[in-house]
Amino acid sequence: MTKLTREEKQTLIRQAFAAREKAVAPYSHFMVGAALRSADGRVFTGCNIENAAYTPTNCAERTALFKAVSEGVTEFTDIAVVGAIQGQVNELVTAPCGVCRQALFEFCGPELNVIMAKTEEDFIEASLGELLPYGFGPKNIR
Repeated sequence: MTKLTREEKQTLIRQAFAAREKAVAPYSHFMVGAALRSADGRVFTGCNIENAAYTPTNCAERTALFKAVSEGVTEFTDIAVVGAIQGQVNELVTAPCGVCRQALFEFCGPELNVIMAKTEEDFIEASLGELLPYGFGPKNIR
């Protein structure tokens, strides 16, 4: 699944928590942070940014992904995702939404390791292929 050590996973989770602090969620009050690790070890972070029109709202995972792709990075190994209602501790893990799963699938593929954390110590992992078993990308559309 991933070659990261537990300590490296915890560092990625900490980076996702730091990104969550920058979330703009005046409507849902649900703050999400993500930290996406590239194949060369660089980490791109993102937070959710809401908009009153809702459709232009961007999730944390896509913010991190689009930041990386805009820098020319297109190979990734792991992503950590954390979320909670503002001012509360989340008792459930936060998983990428369907739109984010598809966007990640196109650039990261089914092997991407998705770390969904409540805390640095309490997290679960799944491959993107497990979370989106019928994802598709440019290779499938011709």
